[in-house]
Amino acid sequence: MARPCGLVYISGWIPHVSPMFSSPPRPPASPPTRSESVIETLRSAILGGEFAPGERLHEVKLTARLGVSRTPVRSALQKLASEGLLDYAPNRGYAMRDFPVDEIISAYEVRAVLEGLAARLATERGLTAVHRALLERALADGDQLLAGGALSPVDRGVYRDVNSTIHETIHAAAGSRMLADMVRLCQHVPVSSPRNVVAFEVRDVRRRHDDHHRIVEAILSRESWRAEMLMRDHVASVKTSLIRSLTGSSTAEAAPVDGRASV
Repeated sequence: MARPCGLVYISGWIPHVSPMFSSPPRPPASPPTRSESVIETLRSAILGGEFAPGERLHEVKLTARLGVSRTPVRSALQKLASEGLLDYAPNRGYAMRDFPVDEIISAYEVRAVLEGLAARLATERGLTAVHRALLERALADGDQLLAGGALSPVDRGVYRDVNSTIHETIHAAAGSRMLADMVRLCQHVPVSSPRNVVAFEVRDVRRRHDDHHRIVEAILSRESWRAEMLMRDHVASVKTSLIRSLTGSSTAEAAPVDGRASV
């Protein structure tokens, strides 16, 4: 029987679709509207832990901080409340939702499973040239950051970009919109976003970035099971750091990490 045109078969390998059947390139994304920009700015601030639990978000203060009118700020607050990031009370306005420690840890555990699945799917489907270039650039940027042997407060933002690029590129390479949406839902719990860096010490960052190298290596080698397990272990190590930072426990390393999680 003739094999379907466009499919590449390799003995003992997972068939993949030839580039001739790949989706056409998307047109360049249009610049975000002012409203979208305000939403994203406030979402990043919330997920980055810039507001304390229960803290009220005043429209007037936010308009001054962002340099915009009250209309996009009001729309952003309504949107973020609908996502579960903020609480709303009549006559009191919007306030940061209080996420208990166990809820944050639970978000990490669910995200660990999803991130592991994303790594496996990305491995099975293969990376595009664009995805590979993004990962290699992010790895190189992380290596350069750590080459000096010390980290400054400014470096935290650099590593945040490196970290989020690696995770988000793997999510995109997985090719599952449903999976991406579920990961994003987990990230709506503050501190669980890859843009929030937990335990910014050289030793911690180096260990996590070494994890990134091993995960990408497994993906490029098409070792799907190994990529999934490495991602779960990577997430578990960050969950342990989070438990230690939130509880001040020196015995957090002994905490159970079945289910795993990551930043």
